[in-house]
Amino acid sequence: MPEPAWHAPATVLPGRQLSELAEQAARCTAGCCGADATVSEPGAEGARNGRPGPVAVTHPDLASVVTAQLRSGEGPIPEAIATGEPVGADDLLQEQRWPEFRARALDSGVRAAVTLPFPRAGLTVALSLYSFRSGSLLKNGCCAARALGELAATSLVRDERYRAALTEVDQLGTALRTRPVVDQASGIVMHVLGCDADEAFAILRRISQHSNEKLADVAAAVVRRRGRGLEKDLTTLAT
Repeated sequence: MPEPAWHAPATVLPGRQLSELAEQAARCTAGCCGADATVSEPGAEGARNGRPGPVAVTHPDLASVVTAQLRSGEGPIPEAIATGEPVGADDLLQEQRWPEFRARALDSGVRAAVTLPFPRAGLTVALSLYSFRSGSLLKNGCCAARALGELAATSLVRDERYRAALTEVDQLGTALRTRPVVDQASGIVMHVLGCDADEAFAILRRISQHSNEKLADVAAAVVRRRGRGLEKDLTTLAT
């Protein structure tokens, strides 16, 4: 069952981890001739609008097979990402869905394919397995590949949460370092305009937005000049 959504940064599993996932899944799945692994936003939109995440393939010939799916939005990968359920074809010679994917796959010698999605916290790890023989993948159940995919998806959530926590700590540290100078600048604005603290802070924010400068930089400039020469500008922004 997918974990509750959270607002993670737009980062994904490093390429090396994706490559290891694909290679290990291919090795441990009977009848598998190759695999790929990718990460996408949940639902069909990310894969069908040409905004997939990084892709790792175990063989160069599979790159065009994956690209055809992500570009056209048709194939096991986009459908598995959209539905959150495994999608595959026992025999592509008999398959009527996904004509572009089917043509690319058969041209590469692929007869069967299955994509296993692992949705986690706003992203989906998609693991695809391919075979030169019809009917071999779905029959085997891909149990080992499923376990590897679950582990990779869980690792993704853990790593993303760790990076998000580091970012939040850095932002909090920056806020703590800049708070004194912002407070000092607010005091100067209060003195110049005779306004209260909330209005002074709002004026500093408007200066920041109008000048496209960080609030801390605006505050530092006000403190350096002690408000001198800013009366006209501050009065204009205060009205």
